[in-house]
Amino acid sequence: MTIRLGYQMPNFSYGQPVRDLFPTVLAQTREAEAAGFDTVFVMDHFYQLPGIGTPDDPMLESYTTLGGLAAATERIQLSALVTGNTYRNPALLAKTVTTLDVVSGGRAVLGIGAGWFELEHQSYGFEFGTFTDRFHRLDEALQIIHPMLRGKHSTFTGEWYHTDDAMNEPRIRDDLPILLGGGGEKKTFALAARYADHLNIICNASELPRKMDALHQRCAEIGRNPKTLDVSFLAFLIIDENGDRAREQQQDMFSANGVDLSALSAEQRRQTPADRQFAGAPDEIVEQLQTRVFAHGVNGLIVNMVTNGHEPGAVALAGRTLTPLVS
Repeated sequence: MTIRLGYQMPNFSYGQPVRDLFPTVLAQTREAEAAGFDTVFVMDHFYQLPGIGTPDDPMLESYTTLGGLAAATERIQLSALVTGNTYRNPALLAKTVTTLDVVSGGRAVLGIGAGWFELEHQSYGFEFGTFTDRFHRLDEALQIIHPMLRGKHSTFTGEWYHTDDAMNEPRIRDDLPILLGGGGEKKTFALAARYADHLNIICNASELPRKMDALHQRCAEIGRNPKTLDVSFLAFLIIDENGDRAREQQQDMFSANGVDLSALSAEQRRQTPADRQFAGAPDEIVEQLQTRVFAHGVNGLIVNMVTNGHEPGAVALAGRTLTPLVS
C-alpha cells in the first residue's frame, strides 16, 4: 500500500492530564483511519520543536507509541516522520520497525532522516557531529537497514557502523517501505533515489518546483525512473468550516511566536513557515493545495493539524476534504 494521504501528530499539548494524552492520540488515529487517511505518523523527537512549543512540552517516544496504536487499529499504516538515524543503531532500528510490522499485521513504514535537533543530542548524550557526518551516517545506516528489511543478512564495515551477519527474523514481508523525509536537494534526494520507496518533501510550497527538478536530476544520475519513487509534501493544515476562524487560528499561532502575520508582505510570507501552511474553509484548502502543491507533480500529501487536530471531528473534516484530491 502506498502513501497518498497521511496524518502526522507533531503536537501532544492538549491541555489534558497525562493519563488522557495517549487516548487523545488514539482517538485522532482512529478518526484518521475512518476518514480515509492511509498512514498515521508521529514525530521521533524527545523534546517539542521550536515554533510548535517549548522543549518541556509533552513528547511521546515514537516507536512505543506506534506499537500501542498498532494494537488498537486495523488498516492504517504506521510510521515515524521521520526516525532520527542518530538516535538508534541501524540494525536495531531494522529490528524495531520489522517488529512493528509484525505486531501491526504488515502496516509499518520506516520513515528515516539524518537527524537535526542539536538540543536533543546534547541532552540525551547522542553524538551530533557535523551536517556532513550525519549524512554519512545515514548513508551507512541505509546500507545496513535496506537488506535487513529485504530478508538478507547484513555484514558491513563503515566509519560509523558495522554488522556481522546480522539477521532480522521474524518478518511478515520482504518489501517493508522505506520513506526518506527532508528537503535537501543533494544529499537527502540522492539517498532517496538510491534507497527509498517514498520521499516526503519538507519545504516551503513556493520551493516545490525547484525541489521536484532536483529530485528528477538525482534519479537520472543513477538511472532510476522517477515515476518509481512516490513523492509527498508535508503541509501544515488549519481547516475549519468557517474559513475566517481557521485564519484566526493561524494568526494566533504566529502571534504566540512574536510574529504579526497580517503585517507581512506576500514575499515576506514566502520566507516564513506560513508558506507551508494551508488555512481556510474546505473549498479554500482544496484550491490552495491544487495550485501550490499538486500542480507541481507531487502525488501524495501528509498533513498535520497543530492548532485543532485533537478536537473531535477535525481530522474527519480534513479527510472528507482531502481524500478526493489523492484518489
